[in-house]
Amino acid sequence: MALRGEIDIADQLARVTESLTAVVPSIVAFSIGIARHDVTLTYVSSSLEAAWLDGVQYVDDGPCQQAARSGEVVAVDHRELLDEGRWQLFAQAGAAVGIRSTLSLPVLDASRVIGGVNLYGSGTDTFVGRHDEVAALVGGWAGGAVTNADLSFRSRVEATDAPRRLEEVETVRVAVGVLVDAQGVSPEVAESKLYEAAARAGIPVVALALMVIGEGGESGGP
Repeated sequence: MALRGEIDIADQLARVTESLTAVVPSIVAFSIGIARHDVTLTYVSSSLEAAWLDGVQYVDDGPCQQAARSGEVVAVDHRELLDEGRWQLFAQAGAAVGIRSTLSLPVLDASRVIGGVNLYGSGTDTFVGRHDEVAALVGGWAGGAVTNADLSFRSRVEATDAPRRLEEVETVRVAVGVLVDAQGVSPEVAESKLYEAAARAGIPVVALALMVIGEGGESGGP
């Protein structure tokens, strides 16, 4: 049975999604993240795609991480990312699930970043000229949600499922290899980053591994 808080969040998420879709028809998904002790966790997302893409950013950087570091709005056209060679894993993962633009808005308490909103669109111009309107729609609700959120990174890590089937173990192994090649880190560091990023996004490590190797959306649901 769902708890009262879970019902309230689900209802609020549905209403915000409806409002956003009315203003930005080509929005695909969005998520709310909270910042705790210099670590960002996905608090709630409107779809699995949003959580998957958050996870890729946690493991290899992206606009939501930049927005959290800078406290500024970050908007990206994924075609430009692919051309520039910046945030390649994120750009490729987005392309795999039909995302062509991202808008990341920091949530501030005075000048301190306490969270963020990540919005994903199917068109390269989904958010062009709409930054202020989108911020007005989600800013107040996101700020309240972030302030009242009660999330523990430790509990997220403990709840992250390890791969059980042989093919899942192999998927994680391949993803670790991709991170080793992309980031120049050891397999041990790459594996640790993969598990930590999955925990932060609140998704199975196998789902994130599939995104990293370019097969996102094929399986790996919660």
